[in-house]
Amino acid sequence: MRRETQADHGDQVRPETQVAPDTQVTLADIESAAALLAPLAEVTPVQPSRLLSELIGHPVWLKLENLQRAGSFKIRGAYNRMARLTDAEKAYGVVAASAGNHAQGVALGAAMLGLKATIYMPVDAPLPKIEATRGYGAEVKLVGKSVDEALTYAKAAAAETGATLIHPFDHRDIVAGQGTIALEILRQVPDVDTIIAPVGGGGLVAGIATVIAELAPHVRVVGVQAKNAAAYPDSIVAQKPVPLKVGQTMADGIAVGTPGIVPLEILTRLHVEIRTVSESSLAAALLSLIERSKLVVEPAGAAGVAELLEDPAAFTGTTVAVLSGGNIDPLLLMRLIRRGLVDGGRLLQLRVHVDDRPGSLARLLAVAAENGANVVDVRHSRTETNLGIFEAVVLLELETKGPQHCAAIKSAITESGFRLS
Repeated sequence: MRRETQADHGDQVRPETQVAPDTQVTLADIESAAALLAPLAEVTPVQPSRLLSELIGHPVWLKLENLQRAGSFKIRGAYNRMARLTDAEKAYGVVAASAGNHAQGVALGAAMLGLKATIYMPVDAPLPKIEATRGYGAEVKLVGKSVDEALTYAKAAAAETGATLIHPFDHRDIVAGQGTIALEILRQVPDVDTIIAPVGGGGLVAGIATVIAELAPHVRVVGVQAKNAAAYPDSIVAQKPVPLKVGQTMADGIAVGTPGIVPLEILTRLHVEIRTVSESSLAAALLSLIERSKLVVEPAGAAGVAELLEDPAAFTGTTVAVLSGGNIDPLLLMRLIRRGLVDGGRLLQLRVHVDDRPGSLARLLAVAAENGANVVDVRHSRTETNLGIFEAVVLLELETKGPQHCAAIKSAITESGFRLS
């Protein structure tokens, strides 16, 4: 419990907001969180993935936290944290920082508990996540360019107002709430050999690893980060949080530059394996989940699946991949589907040089048609400065049937006298 100090609000007492985090999270903490969350959080289902099972040669199950209340696992930790506040702390409300999922979890949990909530979100946070957070009744303030910058504002607001900071990952109650997922997995897939889940600040995997260490130490726990936002590898080596300048990644939900003290201690002590995935693999995972599993998942939530697609040989035995969230901006979804189609050889984009004379474009399109490609888009230019006086360039986008079909189309075009660049 926090030490209370006299505040300048009449006879009210303002709880102190700066407390060193307690890194000790126990199985009993997580079981207590499960009991607290039982009437509120969904016990999300698991679903088999035939594609991934065939790929790694062992059963693969998907833990569908994208179907959780507020669209992600975050309600588990957020509610567990806020429900345990003292009445004095609750009187001052809560603040949080998030790119979207934790924001919605805090906003929903605060509404359930009747607490005032102010959420600091990066200025470029996805609009649907911003609107959903407001829809749960929280006040949203757009600040900074990253979760780390938004967190700085949230900490300052907590110190100034007396509100309690509900950290997205760096508190034992948050980690305990997220760990309830592992209790469900052990009941749903009792023969599990590996659990793989996304890592941002680390609260989710820290909670899972804590349960596994106590109840099923033979189970391998793997955390996955986007390569452009992989703060954990250096921090684990240093055994302390090492800030990382986060690069551009579609996985905004795990784009965290500084690991939390609480989860870092757990992941380091329990020797949790951290792997990284490319943006192309994230896009491929998203498309695969939509096409083959009929599931809408955000890029961060698909990180575990991306790792299975990227390095299937690294996994053996029954595997559970946690799909941590499904809150994706429809505009981003359109872009990612397109990216996935290109990477998977389903869309072929070509720059073709043709003679600037009547019939050249028609002949090029005829070659594409004869080889079974459907034209999606075509743009013809004859004025680019690097073109010859009797030359034009055609930007061609074709609907194709895979990498081999793409290669065949390219060969047919060059064999017909056109030049690709």
